[in-house]
Amino acid sequence: MIKTFSRLIATELHLNEHAVENTLKLLDEGCTIPFISRYRKERTGGLDEVQITTISDRAERLREIAKRKETVVKTIAEQGKMTPGLQQRIDDCWDSTTLEDIYLPYKPRRRTRAQVAREQGLEPLAQLLLLQREPQPKAAAQRFVRGEVSSAEAALSGAKDIIAEQVSEEERSRNQVRAAFRREAFIVSKVVKSKKDTDEAAKYSDYFDWEEPLKRCSSHRLLAMRRGEAEGILRVSITIDEADAISRLQKNYVRGNGACQRLVAEAVADGYKRLLYPSIETEFSNISKEKADEEAINVFSQNLRQLLLSAPLGQKRVMGIDPGFRTGCKVVCLDAQGLLLHQEAIFPHPPVNHRMQATVHLQQMIRDYQIEAIAIGNGTASRETKSFVDDVLSEYAEKKPQVFTVSEDGASVYSASATAREEFPDEDVTVRGAISIGRRLMDPLAELVKIDPKSIGVGQYQHDVDQTKLKHSLDQTVESCVNMVGVNLNTASQHLLMYVSGLGPALAKNIVDYRKEHGAFTSRAQLKKVPRLGPAAFQQCAGFLRIPDARNPLDNSAVHPESYSVVEQMAKDSRCTVADLIGQKEKRSEINLQHYVSESIGLPTLTDIMQELEKPGRDPREQIEAFEFDSSVQTIDDLHEGMELPGIVTNITNFGAFVDVGVHQDGLVHVSQLADRFVSDPTQVVRLHQHVRVRVIDVDLRRKRISLSMKGINKVSS
Repeated sequence: MIKTFSRLIATELHLNEHAVENTLKLLDEGCTIPFISRYRKERTGGLDEVQITTISDRAERLREIAKRKETVVKTIAEQGKMTPGLQQRIDDCWDSTTLEDIYLPYKPRRRTRAQVAREQGLEPLAQLLLLQREPQPKAAAQRFVRGEVSSAEAALSGAKDIIAEQVSEEERSRNQVRAAFRREAFIVSKVVKSKKDTDEAAKYSDYFDWEEPLKRCSSHRLLAMRRGEAEGILRVSITIDEADAISRLQKNYVRGNGACQRLVAEAVADGYKRLLYPSIETEFSNISKEKADEEAINVFSQNLRQLLLSAPLGQKRVMGIDPGFRTGCKVVCLDAQGLLLHQEAIFPHPPVNHRMQATVHLQQMIRDYQIEAIAIGNGTASRETKSFVDDVLSEYAEKKPQVFTVSEDGASVYSASATAREEFPDEDVTVRGAISIGRRLMDPLAELVKIDPKSIGVGQYQHDVDQTKLKHSLDQTVESCVNMVGVNLNTASQHLLMYVSGLGPALAKNIVDYRKEHGAFTSRAQLKKVPRLGPAAFQQCAGFLRIPDARNPLDNSAVHPESYSVVEQMAKDSRCTVADLIGQKEKRSEINLQHYVSESIGLPTLTDIMQELEKPGRDPREQIEAFEFDSSVQTIDDLHEGMELPGIVTNITNFGAFVDVGVHQDGLVHVSQLADRFVSDPTQVVRLHQHVRVRVIDVDLRRKRISLSMKGINKVSS
């Protein structure tokens, strides 16, 4: 089956068949996508993660079709209707829609009108009508009047039911109507009159009377309409010109004029309206929804990747502040490893207004815990708290900590989670939330992996798409990011370790337990002593785990242990140590990689090794930069048309990017306003948490909508 899958996938994706076959074999052996893309380039021909992921997804889809084919063959065979030709068609078919069309006439179903007519012995009459040679069909029908068939009219009606079902099940008819749907289908949305004036319906007002070609309907509009339909506010349908569709179908079955021809024409029209159109409409409804889901999931995954790979501050002593007015600001002090040193609440804002006391306490905490950076959540009272902290630091004689505003999205979800309770059983949710804010500044990836990605707020319609596919895609994204960055084996949490290639929850827990019992790991080889971490898991995970102070410097690099001997041979041939090879560029420049090519290691891997020796354990993420909002703008009322402001990209969708300009309401830069040139994909222009400059083009105070533009403005990246 692998060879068949390889051929089909290679043809579809325009890839080398041998590379696809090897990739499928590696996946079947239990290798992870990050491991294959990083350490098995010789076998895959250098396929990247995206290509390997696509191959994996296509193979899974083909396996589902293969399983479905088994059911189809078994069902038809049990009916005694399997023929060599039919078997061959099923064997050769790898399209799910075509397979279902082949299966449809044999598919067990509820008792239809046509089935009742067949049981009444009316199938010969239906065939007689289809031949269209009988000048007196009513007279011919009289011969079938018996039992439950009370009249010639009843006999003809039953015969027409058989013809209608036959028409609706024939592949030619279905493909003809499908082709019409592809060319000319419209999606139509109408408001349910009884819901029109409700508050819930207001957000769907654009779709109260909406119609557009289905092939032009964007994913976000389709998902919005489908959500409105699910909430009972909209009625959504997909339609084509009924009269034209029926006329074209009738030409396939009706030959000439006469009584038989009229009956067949009526049967075809009934088959279209009652059976064929509803079936194809449902099919296209599902297809369009799947396509919209795929686009929305792709947007979510891209945003999540950017968020997870946000620039880290690194291991510094951090103060995390969860700002608030009435309940005060919860302040935590963390050491360089993110461990809680101190927590308390201060009340610098109304209604309490203990500003002087809060100033003294904040200064004391900065001194006592040697705070190097301050992370302030971006929720309620964020800007007011940032202003207060800046005022406090303006009078600070010693070296000032850097101040950063950090996204709070998902912090409340984390603080109430089992993970947070396990980490901080004696602290309340507000303290846990402040800790999460502080840790996000230090290492966004390590902290965000603890939160369900759907709660981070970087997608569109994430609750409306296929949840299984969404979870699969997001899990793959998290795994990809974790392994791309690499993980410190001695500081990583269980939740971070579980996304490392080859591990998972059980082995991640075993590693943490082993670390607690035996102390810090001093070498990757020690992993083999972790309970239940066998050779296969070691092979998959070792290259992605880092030990900064290991005796062997390669243990803090992306060089896999299986390649250590090659590096050691390079060092020996260069008459130096591995550490010298890493530290001395001239030593590396003298190495001829061709001398080290063997059956087990090729140039792609050797090239990767040399790049890693140049900067071992390098973090691929960018450097973090501080950001300041315009101090003259505090609320949406301060905005006016033409104003240029700094902002932070908070979310990216297919229709544009949302930007926070510091007024507690994100503005939208529509895709048409993102750049001076036309772009169809917003990710070509902006990325999540990018620092940009925008111009206000409209402010709708009633609906609290801000329209922004980036045209003609120099963007500030971070």
